[in-house]
Amino acid sequence: MNLGDIIPYIAPTVVLLLILGSAIKILPEYERGVVFFLGRFQGVKGPGLIIVIPGIQQIVRVDLRVITLDVPSQDVISKDNVTVRVNAVLYFRVVDPEKAIIRVEDYGAATSQLAQTTLRSVLGKHDLDEMLSERDKLNADIQEIIDAQTEEWGIKVANVEIKHVDLNESMIRAIARQAEAERERRAKVIHAEGELQASKKLVEAAEVMSVNSGAMQLRYLQTLADMSNNNSSTIVFPLPMDLVKTFIQNQGPEKAGQEAPKP
Repeated sequence: MNLGDIIPYIAPTVVLLLILGSAIKILPEYERGVVFFLGRFQGVKGPGLIIVIPGIQQIVRVDLRVITLDVPSQDVISKDNVTVRVNAVLYFRVVDPEKAIIRVEDYGAATSQLAQTTLRSVLGKHDLDEMLSERDKLNADIQEIIDAQTEEWGIKVANVEIKHVDLNESMIRAIARQAEAERERRAKVIHAEGELQASKKLVEAAEVMSVNSGAMQLRYLQTLADMSNNNSSTIVFPLPMDLVKTFIQNQGPEKAGQEAPKP
């Protein structure tokens, strides 16, 4: 057999190989194939080896792994009329390949647009303080709304995380002044509470000393000891309280007689 006899068979063989190559599909474990027969949905196949008839059957590959979608920054006006820029990240996956291909043209783009509108809608119902302090609650609310609306597309939203809440310089300065005023208020309240507790203790101590004269003597001696420890040029001579009391009592009647009116 010479070369001239082989040439007529080369073209059909190449065509047959091309047909077989386009008919054989191998899908990995994380992919599924949505098969259409003459434009009508036939079924979901995979993973592994799949054979389709070229020109009659068509197959669309769908990735079942979790997809990370970066939601672009959105201008949001909070409930207390503060303008902020917020961005987030969305994690979702396809759970029903048939719905993801048939019911929506591009499930990735559709989910991204829905996430942007939902982010603005939900955050616009909350104050700025709630955006900064209650992110977990806001994430859960956004995830629940998006998941409910993408269910008919065969998509499951696993998680939504707000990444950044950006403020302008004037708002940052206003928040700093507010935080400083709050710290000063707390300091004044704590100081006032300390003064109140100290005054109560002083009243209790005064009541004890008024009942027990020995306690007054001990406090008197303690005061003298404290004064003696300081570097002072003043010399204090302690007098017994009984002697001072007797002197005051003896001076009382004489002073009263001197001040009595003349007849």
